[in-house]
Amino acid sequence: MKRYWTLLQNEPLLRRLSIIQLIAYFGAWFSNVAIYTLLIQLHVSATTIALVAALHFFAGVLQAPLSGVIIDRFSPKKLMILLTLTEISATLGLLLIHDISQLIWLYGLVFIRMGAASFQFTVEMSLLPRVLEGKALQYANEIHSVIWSFSYTAGMALGGAVVYYIGTTYAFLLDASLFMIVLMLLFTLTISVNIEKQHQTFVTMMGDAFRYIRQNKIVLHLMLLHAVVGFTAFDALVVLSVKQYYMDMIAVSLGIGLVHASRAIGLTIGPLFLGEWVTLERLRYLFVAEGLTIILWAIVIEHFYLSLLASVLVGLVTTTLWSYTYTLLQHHTQSDYYGRIVAYNDMIFLIVGGFVSLLIGFLVDIHIPLAIITVILGGAFLVAAFYYGWIRHHYTLFEIGHQ
Repeated sequence: MKRYWTLLQNEPLLRRLSIIQLIAYFGAWFSNVAIYTLLIQLHVSATTIALVAALHFFAGVLQAPLSGVIIDRFSPKKLMILLTLTEISATLGLLLIHDISQLIWLYGLVFIRMGAASFQFTVEMSLLPRVLEGKALQYANEIHSVIWSFSYTAGMALGGAVVYYIGTTYAFLLDASLFMIVLMLLFTLTISVNIEKQHQTFVTMMGDAFRYIRQNKIVLHLMLLHAVVGFTAFDALVVLSVKQYYMDMIAVSLGIGLVHASRAIGLTIGPLFLGEWVTLERLRYLFVAEGLTIILWAIVIEHFYLSLLASVLVGLVTTTLWSYTYTLLQHHTQSDYYGRIVAYNDMIFLIVGGFVSLLIGFLVDIHIPLAIITVILGGAFLVAAFYYGWIRHHYTLFEIGHQ
């Protein structure tokens, strides 16, 4: 923990961005419970729930090729202000959804909202390697993952309670209010990073980035390795498990909030213990550990309280896997390509997350038990451990903090 406080004290830009992230992520997860509760109240199918979960990912996929070029050309502060205004507008639009006939509008608003959030995330993650490097960059990514996880915990837990007691409307209003605070903080943010003026066209810059990836295949492999963490896209799985197993003992919104919050406890504390421990040599063990804990969750998923405990264990490894593999990619990428490579990396990650969400819905509709589906997701991490071993055998990786 001390290493995080020291870095935040020494890096005012990171400190301000961390505050912005804390508020924005809290609001996003807070209203996410409202969205899924609303879907269950409208009596939609498992496929519809999975589709909405997938939209959270696919919105970022479609914009990624263009967003990477934009990030490498324009002021990050102006981009973040514009994207926050978009999130506010889309969140307020959710207040108008009251009937199943309006599902198409809900799809559109979720798509826009999450597209802006994904773009915002890419802006921030391409900004960090421009101002930090080595271990400082790894710690900054860990701070980001801890903030995301804490916001996830508090947002889901409090969101579930608020939705249960006073309804979805107030959750959406509170979310929009939090984004207004983010907007005010962004206006006073100082970013001393010069974005070099680009004379190339958008198409040329995109083509140049793809050529860079072809010439540096380790970058592509690190993207794919990081994308495996997308197999923890459990939103649809959690909603469906609450609907199938827990509705008789707990309200839907509270159940969704508690299961997500339990996993997020592990997500929050994991980097505090594993962040300093993980190295290139030990990374494969984290993939194995993630796979085995997900399989353990599958065994107890029908039992609410055991599921909560297993969810904590699942979360322990996830954030360290995410932050370390992300930092490896940044560490092996040339600075001129940060915006585009981060955007394409996020695109692949979001494709995997969206695919997993749709896969869960499809498998449920063909009557595959949730426990079997969860085992499949855990198995992906066991495969990734072998893939990582292959990468290390065929390519030279530099330990973070060394070159």
